Amino acid sequence: MQPKPNIVDLPVYQPGKPIEEVKRELGLDEVIKLASNENPFGSSPKAADAIRREIEQISIYPDGAAVELTQAIAKRTGVNADQIIFGAGSDEIILMIARAYLQPGDETIMAVETFPQYKHNVTIENGVSVEVPLADGKHDLPAMLAKVNDKTKIVWVCNPNNPTGTIVSDEELTAFLDEVPDRVLVVLDEAYCEYVEDPSYSDGLALLKRYPNLILLRTFSKIYGLASLRIGYGIGAPGLIRSINQVREPFNTSRFGQAAALASLNDDEFLDRCRTANREGLAFLRAEFDRLGLDYFPAHGNFIMVDVKRPSLEVFDALLRKGVIIRAGQRGYPTRIRITIGSAEQNAKVAQALEAVLQEIGVQA
Repeated sequence: MQPKPNIVDLPVYQPGKPIEEVKRELGLDEVIKLASNENPFGSSPKAADAIRREIEQISIYPDGAAVELTQAIAKRTGVNADQIIFGAGSDEIILMIARAYLQPGDETIMAVETFPQYKHNVTIENGVSVEVPLADGKHDLPAMLAKVNDKTKIVWVCNPNNPTGTIVSDEELTAFLDEVPDRVLVVLDEAYCEYVEDPSYSDGLALLKRYPNLILLRTFSKIYGLASLRIGYGIGAPGLIRSINQVREPFNTSRFGQAAALASLNDDEFLDRCRTANREGLAFLRAEFDRLGLDYFPAHGNFIMVDVKRPSLEVFDALLRKGVIIRAGQRGYPTRIRITIGSAEQNAKVAQALEAVLQEIGVQA
């Protein structure tokens, strides 16, 4: 049996190596994982309480429309309920957008180095990915705009961008959106928006009121710490959401995910603690990189991308042997690694391990 020709060479998404696997392979007692941008502080205690209350309903299908959670998000964001759609992580919203809007040969525009699931789902739908290089780690919006043509269906903008952590400002984004034709859908992926403290950062919700061809992607996997429950959402004009909903699988989010997300929305104290700890962790790692003479992109999420001046995969392997899992091997950045911001103890350990590895591996010519 032969699969569709367009997926034969499609790479499978590679998640960060599991902690237990690394312990087993390398015979280590302690391993810290700073590879998948997970929240090192877990999730709100209110989320765990909500899950426990749902245990009695484990045999009952979840609310396919996520009505209660939809109403809560609508109230919190100031949009209408018919502007919201939920998915198994924002990844599934990306899948549904591609399924709903792309026909074979349609073009979509994205950065060369950005969240890989954009290109992955475009390829599955037999679409064409037009990739534009980043400029100093940032989306080059003027260059992306120049690629828009009659075949363009979607433009993907990840803000903050994964893996570089950079942002485009509200001024840059507004100027871009003013020029994008109304017939082109702009997907603004704000998975890490709750971490951003830069005053130049855009208010995606305000932009929605001005640009009906815009859809926002958000998630409970990052600062809310619900990654294993797989729940994210999109916000856009009612017509856009209706079309995406038509290709959504029934019961695509779990009862536990909905309950935990609903409870987490009401725990601003937890979010504030995570945001503060993340800010402090970023400051610590930046200071360590400065001390080591390493360049890094401005970081606005819960991760930072640093140039280690050595082949990144060699550094990855050496750190792995020291019990530290990070991300490496990013296309276009052969000497950069991405490190998730951890707890204060984890940040200190990764800095210490990295310094040792840099001394072991000579600088790349």
